[in-house]
Amino acid sequence: MGIKAKVGLGAVVGIVVIGAVSANAGNSDSESSNKSNDTSASADRESGKKADSRTSDKTKKAEKKPEKKAAFDGDGDFQVGSDIKPGTYRTTGNDDGMCYWERAKDASGEMDSLIANDNVTGTSYVTIKAGDKLFKTSSCNDWEAVAAKPSGSPATQVKGDGGMFRVGADIAPGTYKSTGNEDDGCYWERDKDATHSMNSIVANNNVTGTAVVTISANDSYFKTTGCGDWKKTG
Repeated sequence: MGIKAKVGLGAVVGIVVIGAVSANAGNSDSESSNKSNDTSASADRESGKKADSRTSDKTKKAEKKPEKKAAFDGDGDFQVGSDIKPGTYRTTGNDDGMCYWERAKDASGEMDSLIANDNVTGTSYVTIKAGDKLFKTSSCNDWEAVAAKPSGSPATQVKGDGGMFRVGADIAPGTYKSTGNEDDGCYWERDKDATHSMNSIVANNNVTGTAVVTISANDSYFKTTGCGDWKKTG
């Protein structure tokens, strides 16, 4: 399916120096001086060894890179099970509305093969199921795997055109308000998962003017597009 278009599926849908030591033979004062210098040199050498050891440890630590999450490119067709594993993935920073993805039950390219799809601005989460055969993505930033349980410092203010936010990780539960929305261009959606099926939607709406929505702690995701920024009011 070459056309990038959102299939609404029946919902109201908005489109990381060691010092040198000099020794001079001579009288006892000279010998004493030499002993002092030898002691100093020994201490310097020992100090130098320790510094070298610390430097070596720091270098080793710096060489240890954090383990990367499983990811795949934002362009291409990926067979589920061989190219990518089932699970939940995220793409972020899509700012031109050209990111498109779709879950498919086969590679025929026909409309009947489509399970779910979306055009993305900002962030999108997608859960790819074991029964899916193909995941298609075009003009998106790279996808990364996300943990099964949400974690992080959830915000109390989010962009109204930011896409999908994970409840408990990206956005805190509560009541939010968005103002200045015109011509029904603001669309929001509360979701219980990221499969993007009709059954995923808990509630949704297209809004003109001020929008108010309560995001429950039981919700998994909050989706917003074309809205004024959302601020928590309660």
